[in-house]
Amino acid sequence: MVLTESESELEAGDVAPAFELEGVDGETYTLESFADDEALLVVFTCNHCPYAQAKFELLNELADEYDDVSVVGINPNDAEAYPDDSFERMREFVDAGKIAYDAYLRDESQEVAREYGAVCTPDPFLFENDNGEFRLAYHGRLDDAPNPDDEPSRFESREAIEAVLADEPVDLEWRPSRGCSIKWKDD
Repeated sequence: MVLTESESELEAGDVAPAFELEGVDGETYTLESFADDEALLVVFTCNHCPYAQAKFELLNELADEYDDVSVVGINPNDAEAYPDDSFERMREFVDAGKIAYDAYLRDESQEVAREYGAVCTPDPFLFENDNGEFRLAYHGRLDDAPNPDDEPSRFESREAIEAVLADEPVDLEWRPSRGCSIKWKDD
């Protein structure tokens, strides 16, 4: 495990990079799949990282709590080197109820993670729907618990979502998320 902090080059207002990825439910998802939502929380995550695991419950709650927001997990890790992050294991996590996001997608090529500039798990990006285009409203930590065993006292992800849904600017400092480095395939 290598602790890494997020450092994407996407900036506030940037359009979400397009993707077309398979979900564990057998469906193929694109940004257009979420066009009816006011916001889209894209989180690069995985099954095996303790930092990512520590946020499963929060992400499940956010997916359940907000009807106008989709929470989408994208797993880009090299499943050959890290079998716990295979598509089959992703499906098992969903079937067991460990992960209950609106969609859990596999980025087998790792191209989507590279387009977003994701570097760790979890690495969250909140986009607001601006007349059919998803634009970056917040990129930063989900909450203020820096380590997997810490209890959070502030939930920046929820604050950011609430601001977007209230059609207000997200007035938060973008503090980097912390987690395990994305397990890139050997180039």
